Amino acid sequence: MPPADNTPAPGILYCHCTYAQIIDPAVKAGVLRRLCDSGRSFEAVADLCELSARRDPALARLARGPGVKIAACYPRAVKWLFASAGSPLDPGATEVVNLRELPEDAAAARLLADDLQTNLPPDKSSAAATSTSSPAS
Repeated sequence: MPPADNTPAPGILYCHCTYAQIIDPAVKAGVLRRLCDSGRSFEAVADLCELSARRDPALARLARGPGVKIAACYPRAVKWLFASAGSPLDPGATEVVNLRELPEDAAAARLLADDLQTNLPPDKSSAAATSTSSPAS
């Protein structure tokens, strides 16, 4: 269901992390079940790392969207997977739900919430430039 102000709800991408197998299988299964039961539209992929390595066009499409929530692992890892595929994510329109750290209930709640809590880490080059710049005299 879109937010009351008629802005589109963020898209949802669920990564099953098939190859690395670094996410608790019970958390993955529970979150996927809740997404399916919710009736919300979402995309599920076997492994985001593989899509990145193949530079899959789906990543570019998701990165260009009005907002996206990604159920995967650490925000910094997801950020660099998209960047290495040539499809950088918009830090102001992306929330990564970390299935390695969140329990099933919290992860599912964040994915299905209408709001977007952006959490991509800043670029190191931007952060360094900001911290070393001095105010104009």
